[in-house]
Amino acid sequence: MPIYKSNGKKDGLQKYNVRINYVSESGQAKQLTRVAYGLDAAKDLERRLLHDLKSNGENSVRKMTVRQLFEEYAAVKKYEVRQSTYDKTVRTFEYYIFPTLADVCIDKLSAKILQDWKISLEERDLALKTKKNVYSELRTMFNYAVRMEYLPKSPLVKVGNFKDPLATKQEINFYTPEEFRAYICAAKEMALQKQKAENDLFEWNYYVFFNIAFYTGLRKGEIHALRWCDIDGAYLSVKHSITQKLHNEDVETPPKNKSSIRTIQIPQPLIKILDEHKKRQMLLGNWSSEHRVLGEERCLRDTTIQKRNNLYASLAGVKRIRIHDFRHSHASLLANMGINIQEVARRLGHAKIEMTWNTYSHLYPREEERAIAVLNQV
Repeated sequence: MPIYKSNGKKDGLQKYNVRINYVSESGQAKQLTRVAYGLDAAKDLERRLLHDLKSNGENSVRKMTVRQLFEEYAAVKKYEVRQSTYDKTVRTFEYYIFPTLADVCIDKLSAKILQDWKISLEERDLALKTKKNVYSELRTMFNYAVRMEYLPKSPLVKVGNFKDPLATKQEINFYTPEEFRAYICAAKEMALQKQKAENDLFEWNYYVFFNIAFYTGLRKGEIHALRWCDIDGAYLSVKHSITQKLHNEDVETPPKNKSSIRTIQIPQPLIKILDEHKKRQMLLGNWSSEHRVLGEERCLRDTTIQKRNNLYASLAGVKRIRIHDFRHSHASLLANMGINIQEVARRLGHAKIEMTWNTYSHLYPREEERAIAVLNQV
C-alpha cells in the first residue's frame, strides 16, 4: 500500500499521496488515492482507509461528505493557483455551499438536494454572475472527484447552471476624457492643498495612482506592484501583481495570466506625471529604482484608495465609478477611437481577444458607410 511523496507543503509538512489498490465487489481492480500532509498523517490515513475498505467495502469511499471532499480538493488546489484565487474559493464554499451541502455524502447528492441548494441561493437575491461563479466552483470540485474516481460523473449535470432569461447585459461604467479631466483636477488640487498646508507629499500617491489606472488600463494589483525599475522612459513593464489580504498582508504574485506579463508604451502626460512623482520621492532621500512607484514600505491600501475615489468624484461633480472602471475607461476611450481590438487586448493583458471583443465591441464606431463604399467599387 504505497505512500508517495508529492510536490508541495502545508504548514511545513510534506505532501503525500496515499494510494490503495483493491478489488471491487464486481471483481474489478481499482485504486483509491487520497492526500495527506506529514508522513505520520499519511500512515494514519492509510490505516483508516484500509480499515474502512475491510469493514464497509466500497461504501467507505462513497461516505465522503461534501466538506470532506472539499478539504482534500482544497489541499491540492492551494498549490495550483494564486493565493487570492484559493482564498476566494474557500470563501465561496463557506458562504454559499457549506450552509446547505456540507454534511451531505457525495453519493447522496440527488437532483432534489441540489435543486434545493440552488433555490436557497435564489432566495438570497444574489447577482446572476455571483450564482454562476458559485456553481463553477462547485462544478470544478466535483470534476476533481470524478478524476479521483470518487464519483462516476458530476452530480451537477442533474440540475444545470443558473439562468436568468430576463437578464440583460450590464453596461460598463467609465469616464469620458472630459469627466476624467475634471476628476483628476480635483485630485491634483487636494494633493497641492495637503502639500501646502501640511508639507505632506503622500497625497500625490493617489493622484498618480488614478493617472496610471486611466492612461494604462492596468489592474489594481498590477499598479500596486509597480517599481521604478519597471518604467523605462516611455515604456512600462507589468511583471507582478499584489493582492491585499486581511490584517493588511500584501502578497506579491505573477500577474493574472501569461498574457498579463507585458510591456506597453505610455503617453506623454503620464510620463510627465511619473517624472514629477519620482522627483518628489527623491526629496525624501534614500531613493532606489527598486522602490515601489506608489506608497512607501507598503502599497496604498485598497480601502483608502476607494475613499479617495469617492471624494474626488464628489469634488469634481462627476459620477462615481469603481476603481476597476478606470481600466474600462482606458479601453473604452481606445475603442471609441477605433484602435485595433488586438492592441486594446494586448494593453489590457487579456488572455483571449474574445474577452475584449465581448466587452467593448459595441463601443467601436460603425463602419457601414465605409463598407458599402468598398463594395460599390466591385
